[in-house]
Amino acid sequence: MLGTAIGIGAWGLITGVAMGKSGLPLPVMVLMSLLVFAGSAQLAVLPLMSSGAPLWVVWATALCVNLRFVIFSAQWRPYFIGYPLGQRLRLAYLTADLNYVMFMRRFPEPTPNPEVQLPYFWGGVACNWFAWQLPALTGIFLADAVPVHWGVGFAGTLALLGVGLSLVTDKATSVAAGVAACAAVAAYALPFKLNIVVAIAAAVAMGLLIDHGTPRRAIPMDDRT
Repeated sequence: MLGTAIGIGAWGLITGVAMGKSGLPLPVMVLMSLLVFAGSAQLAVLPLMSSGAPLWVVWATALCVNLRFVIFSAQWRPYFIGYPLGQRLRLAYLTADLNYVMFMRRFPEPTPNPEVQLPYFWGGVACNWFAWQLPALTGIFLADAVPVHWGVGFAGTLALLGVGLSLVTDKATSVAAGVAACAAVAAYALPFKLNIVVAIAAAVAMGLLIDHGTPRRAIPMDDRT
């Protein structure tokens, strides 16, 4: 995780500064960083909260941006389904994109092995949590020291763009990303930045359509006769 911690910290710092510049009360910003713990959702809802958007719009936007965690949870389910509910909720709070990628690379077979998998999981998420929270809180408290003309908001957009592009790895994700971009531009005139919700819905629909139309490779059966 040390290699990714630098990038996570930079993104956390940008998000913290953006939150500090949003005009929200300091306790609200600190609680958002600690409780939400999702940089893309935080950046997405900040302009909505600052402009006084309806609460349902804020919740819907955060939910749509974080829909990918439903997929992460489904993939992690075979590994952690045997744990008590309280422990699974703690694991869910700490999950993150890069932890998911590294965990699945380390344990590609969905076979529970708590003695190895749980320490690996906790080690990764612990590093990720501190690498995010410390720079994010620093950005919140020192936001006034950052000149406005530095364009921190645009830097945050570039950070999200870099993370998004790193996830485009095949034809399905490329097409879904292109559809999302076109939908976001086409629906740009919608209020409360609802074009983001439209883009996410279009990308998910396209991804499901491609996945449904992709032929599955038959898995050879072990003949024990």
